[in-house]
Parts: sequence; structure tokens; C-alpha cells
Amino acid sequence: MHLPAAPIVPVQPHTVPAVASIVLPDGRVVTGYAINPVQPEPAATKPPVSHTAVNVALGGIGFLAVCGGLLLLTSFITALTAFVTQLITLAAVIFGGWIAVQVFSASGHQGGTTVNIRKAVIKRNKFHS
Repeated sequence: MHLPAAPIVPVQPHTVPAVASIVLPDGRVVTGYAINPVQPEPAATKPPVSHTAVNVALGGIGFLAVCGGLLLLTSFITALTAFVTQLITLAAVIFGGWIAVQVFSASGHQGGTTVNIRKAVIKRNKFHS
């Protein structure tokens, strides 16, 4: 595959370039124009970041993290307090209900806890005589 050659466009320099001659090791002399290497465009330099600005930014981030943590901590403490309050209320209701059942069941009927006084007296007399 044969590629077509690009056309050569002559460029007129602003100043006449210097002619340079080089002597090769075998004694031949080569003469030509010296070509200055193309200097790349300098990269845009970034302004240095101030250490104070970095410290202020990091301090702000740390402050926000602490505030968020404190907010979560207070929310957790509030939820824990509500939970403990509900447990205490539940225990009071259950214990109060148990007390109410004990009080009302004892006065409602004569149960098996009553003592027959005659048998107790007889047992006592037999035991002591």
C-alpha cells in the first residue's frame, strides 16, 4: 500500500537561521540549517493550596461529623429513655393487676386458705395433753 506524500509548505522564518556544519567520523562535512527543538507550551501552573485553607476545611468537616454524631447520640438516648419508660409502665401495670387480682379474689369467696378452727383446737389439745 502506497500512501500519498503530504504537500510541503514552505514557511518563511522571521530571522535567517544559522547554517551549521558537522564533520562526520569518516571525514565528510554535512552542512545544513540548525533546527531548534520545539519547546512545549508551559503547563498552566496551579496555585499552591494554602495549609491554612486545608486545615479550615478539615476542621469544618470534623465539626460537621461531630454535630451529626451528637445528633444521633441524642436521638439514641431519647429512644432509650422512651423504651425504659415503657418497660417501667408495663411492669407497673402488670404488678398492679396482679395485686388487684390478689385483693379481689381473697375477699370474693372463701377459698382453701381458711382454717377450720375446731380441728386446729383439737389438734392443739391432743398435741399438748
